[in-house]
Amino acid sequence: MLEVININAYYGGIHALKGITLKVNGGDLVTIIGTNGAGKTTLLRSISGLINSKTGKIIYDSEDITKLSPVEIVKLGICQVPEGRQIFSHLKVTDNLRLGAYLYHKKKHRKEVEERLEDVLNTFPILEKREEQIAGTLSGGEQQMLAIGRALMSRPRLLLLDEPSLGLAPLVVQELFKVIKELNISGTTMLLVEQNARAALRTAKYGYVLETGELVLDGKSEDLLNDEKVKAAYLGG
Repeated sequence: MLEVININAYYGGIHALKGITLKVNGGDLVTIIGTNGAGKTTLLRSISGLINSKTGKIIYDSEDITKLSPVEIVKLGICQVPEGRQIFSHLKVTDNLRLGAYLYHKKKHRKEVEERLEDVLNTFPILEKREEQIAGTLSGGEQQMLAIGRALMSRPRLLLLDEPSLGLAPLVVQELFKVIKELNISGTTMLLVEQNARAALRTAKYGYVLETGELVLDGKSEDLLNDEKVKAAYLGG
């Protein structure tokens, strides 16, 4: 479904991504682990079209999307849940969700948008209880669920998740990763960026290790969980 081929990305004079090549097959949940500053977010932003200073190719469903705008990429079925959630804190929960379907806000799509909203609220029952609540007053875990729900409103075929567990309590993280796994099982392909390597590798099928802008290791998640270098660097073992 997605192929990243020899991507180099820059922030001014900083070489943030160095010849990154990876693959995500349809239906898979793939994770990228690494420390803060490794380039994980830069990689997702490159795929989403939010970073233009890049070379190499990004192929999605056999189409070169390297130079497409973020809006064009969303139309193709790729949606990113950004680090830090970035919800519209002054708006109600349902308003945040409907904004996720902004490409479909035409009269002929009104019924479809409402069906999507119902699906999201069924996926996250806590949001149904908070429909009329101002988003900024939600707990951190509820805000993360709202951010994912907003992305799901566009019915993505490929969902990019950037540090979904950031700042959340362990029990909330456990619940969140359960939902992520269920969404993948239901058919959503995912590329998950995480500092919580243990949770990410336990959830994903395949993993990549990113260090200072370079991919240094990849393999099946269970193999990475048992790799001594990964244990020492990321799993506290």
